[in-house]
Amino acid sequence: MGNFLAGKVVAVTGAGRGIGRAVALAAAAEGARVVVNDYGVGIEGGEPTSEVAEAVVKEITAAGGRAVAVADDISTMEGGQRIVDTALAEYGRIDGVVCVAGILRERMLFNMSEAEWDPVLATHLKGTFTVFRAASAVMRKQGTGTLIGFTSGNHQGSVAQANYSAAKGGIISLVRSAALGLHKYGVTANAVAPVARTRMSANVPMELKEIGEPEDVAALVTYLLSDRAKDEGITGQVYTIAGPKIAVWAQPRELRAGYAEGSWTPEKIADFLPGTVGTDPMPMLAQLEAMARAAAAKDRPNA
Repeated sequence: MGNFLAGKVVAVTGAGRGIGRAVALAAAAEGARVVVNDYGVGIEGGEPTSEVAEAVVKEITAAGGRAVAVADDISTMEGGQRIVDTALAEYGRIDGVVCVAGILRERMLFNMSEAEWDPVLATHLKGTFTVFRAASAVMRKQGTGTLIGFTSGNHQGSVAQANYSAAKGGIISLVRSAALGLHKYGVTANAVAPVARTRMSANVPMELKEIGEPEDVAALVTYLLSDRAKDEGITGQVYTIAGPKIAVWAQPRELRAGYAEGSWTPEKIADFLPGTVGTDPMPMLAQLEAMARAAAAKDRPNA
């Protein structure tokens, strides 16, 4: 047992499997008391079960740690609140929340139904909000705490996962908003965009050159939950971890601007915008072209 998180209470959603499980185990191994949340559904949804959360609790307690299971639906306000209430009832405080839970419903945008859009946004984005909202109210009074959301490189866009990409982009904006709004209360917020071997990454239609294990992601999350990260002032950041690589994403900012004399007209913009303001090319479009060439050659492209 380590002591990187000694004395802290951490709640992890989606903690029954994959990255969430690795985070829960790592936090417990570093001295945290853990609330293990998992609704117990597959990546495509389905009927919930508490067995996966209870199994992780058994792993933690068998190793000498302390943990409690909560099999609640974090896409509801009641579910998010219950996770925090459980931490308070069991351990008297909440020092960190890590929102890993997610599902996939892949479909091209022009074929995507409301039934495929809503659950993905509800689980990823609203599920992060419900837990952040409940936890931040307590952390504000404590004067300390850490919120961690899980995003993805797909926040740049995705061919057949518009719902997932929209949710992941929303999580980044939610994290940055939390970082700004809670800074004066001593609460930090960050996002992690992992690349690791999980049930979700198994569906990626390309070979990933940079990929790690859930334990790599858990190590980064453990650091971000720690006092050492807080002492460094780390907040409002988005980090990717992919095996041996850790990267930080840029903050949103204007790339270039131009100014006209007088009012804009469509004709003036047509003459002015391409040459003066221009565009910022999409790296994902270049990847799509590479994928198309590889598919034509009956190969599996690298990314």
